[in-house]
Amino acid sequence: MITSLRQMADVVKTSGKKQKIAVAWAQDRNTVGSLHRAVNEGFAEAIMIGRREQIITTCRETGADPDLFTLVESGDEKSAAELAVAITRSGEADIVMKGLVSTDKFLRAVMDREKGLLPPKAVMSYVCAVEIPAYHKLLFITDTAVIPFPDLDQKVAMARYAIEMARGFGIEKPRVALIGASEKVSDHFPNTLDYSVMCKMAERSEIAGCVMDGPLDLFLACDPASVKIKGVDTPVAGDADILLFPSLESCNPFYKGLMLFGGGELAGMICGTSKPVVLMSRSESELSKYYCVALACHMASQKS
Repeated sequence: MITSLRQMADVVKTSGKKQKIAVAWAQDRNTVGSLHRAVNEGFAEAIMIGRREQIITTCRETGADPDLFTLVESGDEKSAAELAVAITRSGEADIVMKGLVSTDKFLRAVMDREKGLLPPKAVMSYVCAVEIPAYHKLLFITDTAVIPFPDLDQKVAMARYAIEMARGFGIEKPRVALIGASEKVSDHFPNTLDYSVMCKMAERSEIAGCVMDGPLDLFLACDPASVKIKGVDTPVAGDADILLFPSLESCNPFYKGLMLFGGGELAGMICGTSKPVVLMSRSESELSKYYCVALACHMASQKS
């Protein structure tokens, strides 16, 4: 079982597999630094799309060797995103990654019906693995970045993607906590009605390979002492592997709080696309971007 992000990166490094990554608007320092490390460690090749001279200048400023990259000129971020997606769609690259390009332009290229990477009727969602000092293992969290208010079908897809990722880390039967304000189902909180349906689906193995319960608050999901104090009978038992949130508005501030105040690091990627998609905030640290690259390579190698 993989129990830390560093261990996950080590597994990728020793796998003997190499993935080619097309990077859109690739001239920022943290993107260059993270990919230089991944290429040096032998598990990635990088096609850096953007303003070639700026990429070279950034390489020199950060101590990276531009000769390790394939540099492709692009005049603006929209064109860079479209080209990165096209290269990945064609099979010339295995993974597409967001650099300095804005998220809306990047996702517009990814989701393009004719030229993008999203299959018809597929649900696109974001799953991240978060490592924080206050918790005894990795937490897989969804959806931090893509679906504002997921409906039942989208929540089911989110759960399946997170379960697949957790299993890729060697967690045979991950514990999934469906997060709410309390453990009670209520008409006042429509998401809890979806949660009841999902738990029944998990019982019937329609959502397979997991232990699922909800609604649960964070204490019942992640703190065994709280489970005993409240006397709530839940199979998650304060030992969740996966936290599924009811909205982006609740999930995004939660994960950012872990990063800012909890000393967290993350590795995340978009799921549901035909090829892995690496998307993170432009302000993410070089280390988090490196872990995101390693995660995408790890998940791609699971399917190859």
